[in-house]
Amino acid sequence: MPELPEVEVTRRSFAAAIHGARVTGLRLGKPLRWPMGVDPETLLGARVGAVQRRGKYLWLPLAEAGGLLMHLGMSGSLAFLDTTPAPGAHDHFDLHTDRGLLRLTDPRRFGAVVWAAALDAEPVATLLGGLGLEPFDERFDGAHLHAALSGRRVSIKQALLAGDIVVGAGNIYACEALFMAGVDPRLPAGKLSRPRADKLALAVRTVLGQALEAGGTTLRDFRDAHGVAGSFQMQAQVYGREGEPCRRCGTAIRRIVQGQRSTFFCPSCQKR
Repeated sequence: MPELPEVEVTRRSFAAAIHGARVTGLRLGKPLRWPMGVDPETLLGARVGAVQRRGKYLWLPLAEAGGLLMHLGMSGSLAFLDTTPAPGAHDHFDLHTDRGLLRLTDPRRFGAVVWAAALDAEPVATLLGGLGLEPFDERFDGAHLHAALSGRRVSIKQALLAGDIVVGAGNIYACEALFMAGVDPRLPAGKLSRPRADKLALAVRTVLGQALEAGGTTLRDFRDAHGVAGSFQMQAQVYGREGEPCRRCGTAIRRIVQGQRSTFFCPSCQKR
C-alpha cells in the first residue's frame, strides 16, 4: 500500500506541472471505493491550484469548482502524461488538462476520487477529521506522543499504525522507526516512557525523511507520476529481513504478526 512517503513523492512529481492547468475533460472508469459525488461536466474549465497532501490523501483544488480528494488505496498510482494513451483495464480515472493527463491506475479499486466544495466541507471534512499530526509538524514530539499513548493497551506498533496520533507511520516505516528507537513492537503503548517517546518521535521523523529522500519504497509496483521507482527498501534495517542478521548486533531478525500485519524486529536491539 502506498504510504505517506510514496504519496508525497507522487505529489512532488506532478504538482508543479499541473498547477494552473485548465481542466478540459474527465473520464470515469469502473467504480472506485466511493462515488465522486459531482457531475464531471461541472468541472470543465476549472483551473487546478496547488496540490496538497494530508496523510495519504491528495487534494487537488479547482478554482471556483471545489476540489478533488484522491486516495491511492491498496495498489493505486498516479501518472502525469504528456500524451493521452487509451485507458487500460485498470485505469479508472482520467483528468484531462491543457498541460497533460493525470491518470489513476488501481487494479484493486480501493482508491478514491471524491469531490467537495472545500477541504472543510463534506465528505472531505469527515475523511480527514480523524487524522493525527503530520510527522514533520513541529507539534509532533515526544511530549505529544507520550500524552497520546497514555492509557492505551494496544501494542506500540498498532498504536503507530492507527493514524490518529501521527500520520504516515505505515507498516514498513513503523517497523523501521521502532528499530531505530530500540523499542520492542510488542510493548503496550501506554507503558512507553517519556524518554523513549522522545526517541521514537525522532525516529519516526527520521525514517520518513529518509524514505522521502529515497523516493519511497517499491516492493511491487509503486512508481511516481513519471514512472520512477523508490529505493528505500534497499536500506531497510528490519523490514522484510526475517532470519537475516541484524546489521547492528548480528542477531537474527524475527517476524511476528500483529493485527494481521507482519512485524519485523531485532529481539536483542529492541527492548520492552
